[in-house]
Amino acid sequence: MNKVFLKKGREDSIRRFHPWIFSGAIASVEGEPSEGEVVSVFSAGGDLLGCGHWQIGSIAVRLLSFTSGTISDTFWEEKLGKCLEMRKALGLAREGNNTDCYRLVHGEGDGLPGLIIDWYAGTCVLQAHSAGMFLARPQIVEALKKIYGSSLKAVYDKSSGTAPFKAGLDLQDGYLFGKSSASQVSENGHRFLVDWETGQKTGFFLDQRENRALVERYAAGKRVLNLFCYTGGFSVYALAGGALSVDSVDSSAKAIELTDRNIELNGFSDRHRSFCQDAIEFVKKAPKDAYDLMIVDPPAFAKHRGALHNALRAYQRLNAAAISRVAPGGIIFTFSCSQVVDKQAFALAVFSAAAEVGRHVRILDRLCQPADHSVNIFHPEGEYLKGLMLYVE
Repeated sequence: MNKVFLKKGREDSIRRFHPWIFSGAIASVEGEPSEGEVVSVFSAGGDLLGCGHWQIGSIAVRLLSFTSGTISDTFWEEKLGKCLEMRKALGLAREGNNTDCYRLVHGEGDGLPGLIIDWYAGTCVLQAHSAGMFLARPQIVEALKKIYGSSLKAVYDKSSGTAPFKAGLDLQDGYLFGKSSASQVSENGHRFLVDWETGQKTGFFLDQRENRALVERYAAGKRVLNLFCYTGGFSVYALAGGALSVDSVDSSAKAIELTDRNIELNGFSDRHRSFCQDAIEFVKKAPKDAYDLMIVDPPAFAKHRGALHNALRAYQRLNAAAISRVAPGGIIFTFSCSQVVDKQAFALAVFSAAAEVGRHVRILDRLCQPADHSVNIFHPEGEYLKGLMLYVE
């Protein structure tokens, strides 16, 4: 087992259970670990701190254990079993539920940094964000088969766009176990078609489940605009909640096609229109007062800190356009999924947008990711989704 020794005083964050070790905290390495290999970590004084996956980059080790220097034969089954137990406690992973899709593993939030697994009605879709998790896929699949038993029909690996491409890995998406042709899921009783093979992320944005339900609660009798609609999740919920009409906008023709199919699947085609257009340009040109409720859910404008300034300006411009167009007494649900944009910075960007437009805006609610996208209390960086529910006079 290769060993990593930290500089004096740099073990404090590890003793507080933060799962990342940065390269600047390392004094020496005993052995020549390859990327993705499990290494033992020691303090400068020689105390064992745990073990984790070695990787090239600013984050040199992602810790898997704070008590052992090795990964046991039962590690994956025990860890994934705990993840499933928590989802059962949340009421998600149980028979007869009206929701059969959820996140099983949320990286650092579940003590498995670099790993995402989503459950779609019998199919697990896996994304490895580190070489270590990519190399551990066979053990992960075996553990999934044990914890789910016969209810697991397939495991699909979609790591080609998330695993480090410089690590010399064979990055090809495909089934690691079984094969599933079924792609229809239920969320809070609503039906959706999910394309995990060619769609974005793992196929569906599970992190907006509770926020979609909130939109349903407020949509009755309203004219709704869903910007960056992807596959129409918010649109379906708004129509189910009694919206007079919903317009869905996305620049992706494939997303619009799936949106239309999901709307039809739920029986709401008579009150829905879709537009394959740039969402920002659409809202800028929309007639004033044409919409009573807007959903503004763009993709991440900043994926690293170097893009933070431009991202905040983009959030301000987008929200200014929405605030200027919504009808008096209208509601806006606005979001940021950029991890480097914290809650305060996002709120300030929206505040600046309201000030720019000159309308009175109130914050009715602060929104976040759901419980199955859990945040490790020792790793607050995992809280990436933030949103505001606004009332515009």
